[in-house]
Amino acid sequence: MKIACVGGGPAGLYFALLMKLHDSGNDITIFERNVLESSYGWGVTFGNDLMKKLYGSDPFSAARIEKVTSPWVSQIVDVQGKQVMRSLSSGYNIERQRLLDILADRTQDLGVHIEFGYEVTALSQLPSVDLIVACDGGNSRIRYEAEFQTDVRLSRNKYIWLGSDKVFDSFTYAFVRTDSGWLWAYAYGISADLSTFIVECSPETWTGLGFNTMSAHDTLPLLEKIFERQLDGHRLIGQCRNIADIAWLNFRTVTNRCWHDGKVVLAGDAAHTTYFNIGWGTKLAIEDVIELAENLQRHDSLKAALKSYERRRQAALRQPQSDARFSAQWFENVPRYIDLEMRQFAALLDGRRSPLLPQLSPQLYYQLLRATEKVAVLRTLRTRAAPKAKAIYSKHKSV
Repeated sequence: MKIACVGGGPAGLYFALLMKLHDSGNDITIFERNVLESSYGWGVTFGNDLMKKLYGSDPFSAARIEKVTSPWVSQIVDVQGKQVMRSLSSGYNIERQRLLDILADRTQDLGVHIEFGYEVTALSQLPSVDLIVACDGGNSRIRYEAEFQTDVRLSRNKYIWLGSDKVFDSFTYAFVRTDSGWLWAYAYGISADLSTFIVECSPETWTGLGFNTMSAHDTLPLLEKIFERQLDGHRLIGQCRNIADIAWLNFRTVTNRCWHDGKVVLAGDAAHTTYFNIGWGTKLAIEDVIELAENLQRHDSLKAALKSYERRRQAALRQPQSDARFSAQWFENVPRYIDLEMRQFAALLDGRRSPLLPQLSPQLYYQLLRATEKVAVLRTLRTRAAPKAKAIYSKHKSV
């Protein structure tokens, strides 16, 4: 096949890699608007489930990725200096640029051509190909040239995506009260000397603190002051290390009723976005293209392959999209939970994806959560004790 990928993020690069591994005769070109090593974003997170899929698809690039990740096994919830720490199943953090470098090197070694600094704003810019994969993000230009029935909704809260030269060993949620309301940060280490540091707040707090009229040069010092205890003397850094290249945003939730139109197909954020605070953007994008590549190999007809891909991935995304929606809603209602006792607050933060939580009082939901946990523990103990009890019973019966 002759294939054009619009967008050289994780989705576009990994799709090209897979298609070359399936058939080295595939002629693939990636068109990436950014120049080399100018990626947007600090770090990405993913879990063991994705790492296993990476090893299953391409052990060579998976080993390189795992080697440079910063693993984390704990989470800290910090509210005005009071902290709760809990252990988590292991996960991985990696600098987005480093991930892109690994995937770009691998795809180029396999014979994929990458056009850096080439922005595609119209399908007419592309050569004649058999398949066009639009991996050009939530603001996809390609998406608006076909019939995908796109819906875009803006979140209520404001957020800003920054970095820090403080390395956070644990994934940290830090909540700070100001005279204008609460702000909170999501912080996690992505290398030996850098962390991602995302700040979020309500629009009322954002306006009350003056961020709506504040310059980029004044924004970072104020945020450093607000989070001075968490940063411990370290600094915040703008995108691409450029203080001028920072902006407060409202998250764009993108959905598409259709994911393919003719020979054009969507993947990654062009097809869907899930609120950043569940940390699944990169995971879902890579899972998209794994499924797309598999369907292209499974079906003789391009139409059948794209239809199957769309059906299977839309089904797989129902739960993540629900989780993201309720997670975003929880953070839009932080004052509802923030005065709870610390362990209760941390437990409800972890349980924020539940559709039941907004319907009950926080205290009642916590009681139900604790009761459910006790039942689960009892079931586990009963399961472990069953073989021993059966052996004792059998011995007694024989006597």
